[in-house]
Amino acid sequence: MEPLRIHQGIVCPLNRTNIDTDQIIPKQFLKRIERSGFGQFLFYNWRFDDDGNPRPDFPLNEPKYKGASILVAGENFGCGSSREHAPWALQDFGFKIIIAPSYADIFKNNCVKNGILAIQATEEQVQTITKKAETEGYSLTVNLEEQIVFDRDGFEISFDIAPYPKEMLLNGWDEIGVTLTYEDKIKQYEAVRF
Repeated sequence: MEPLRIHQGIVCPLNRTNIDTDQIIPKQFLKRIERSGFGQFLFYNWRFDDDGNPRPDFPLNEPKYKGASILVAGENFGCGSSREHAPWALQDFGFKIIIAPSYADIFKNNCVKNGILAIQATEEQVQTITKKAETEGYSLTVNLEEQIVFDRDGFEISFDIAPYPKEMLLNGWDEIGVTLTYEDKIKQYEAVRF
């Protein structure tokens, strides 16, 4: 995974609450075993009609949100089943940051394990960002080290994150990467033991 320290990106608003993992990546697309290739199916039932044509009124299909890497959404984002494919799909589509008032715990943990920063903001802050994101090209800067989010117009919020997930994201580590930081000690132990 890539380290995440400071990220600036276009914001795409998805002004809906209780977005579950089956909406993020529908079950019929869970046949892959690798982490890539899921982005094309992200929010599939909302992005496309029954004939597979893009719905022009869905934000991810609007030209002004092309290349967006920050998603802002309503409360209880990522509820439903614990499928890790949901953050895979978000990441494969290009999202690095999600901002919402609340998350399902398993989904939020899966985000960290896959290099996505899920920021919890107040409902008022989310609505402010959602409104600003209606403007074409609206972008935010996220500074993970300082734990702040800001735009070029003076809007700024701070966010909390526990030390362990923060360290994982700053260093681009998944759980295997964390284990490998102890590789010398593991080798020393194995050399004595065997």
